[in-house]
Amino acid sequence: MFTGIIETLAEVVSTRKEGANLVLTIQTPLAAELKIDQSVSHNGVCLTVTGIRGDTYETVAVDETLQKTNLGQLTPTQFVNLERAMVFNGRIDGHLVQGHVDSVGECLSCEEQDGSWLYRFRYPTEFAALIVEKGSICLNGISLTVFNVTNDEFSVAIIPYTYEFTNISNIKAGSLVNLEFDILGKYVARQMAVRD
Repeated sequence: MFTGIIETLAEVVSTRKEGANLVLTIQTPLAAELKIDQSVSHNGVCLTVTGIRGDTYETVAVDETLQKTNLGQLTPTQFVNLERAMVFNGRIDGHLVQGHVDSVGECLSCEEQDGSWLYRFRYPTEFAALIVEKGSICLNGISLTVFNVTNDEFSVAIIPYTYEFTNISNIKAGSLVNLEFDILGKYVARQMAVRD
């Protein structure tokens, strides 16, 4: 379980295919604090640490993950947003995030607004019931508040801190991002569907 508050940016050192899986080698000072079999959010995708060497670690994305996220597009020298699993003895500054990406969304526009940035994204209409005005979304692992929500688009405003310390600054029109919709909305939608 995560909060969507990014701890650090980490560089992709290498990628390699092993069958249908993709092995990612990630470089970060956090590597020294990780343990094998630990869960870490990578652009909002929960992956297991499978090996650690110095300031790098390895993790594996299976075919299912590659089909539903943007991780398969990662190449060396790109940066991913990292967050370690939450500890249940402190504040939850974002919202409850599972690290289970629901869909990929597309950036439609990015507009600098005198100290902040306005982004517009398109998402698949089958998720329209899971997103509400002023609700939460996890975008590339970042907990954000949505507004100007329609059945297939939404906007987010990005403050300078988030722009500087996450990979949102690399997102441009046409970029694909990982989306995880609010777990509470998923449970409500499921209960309504079963009830009907």
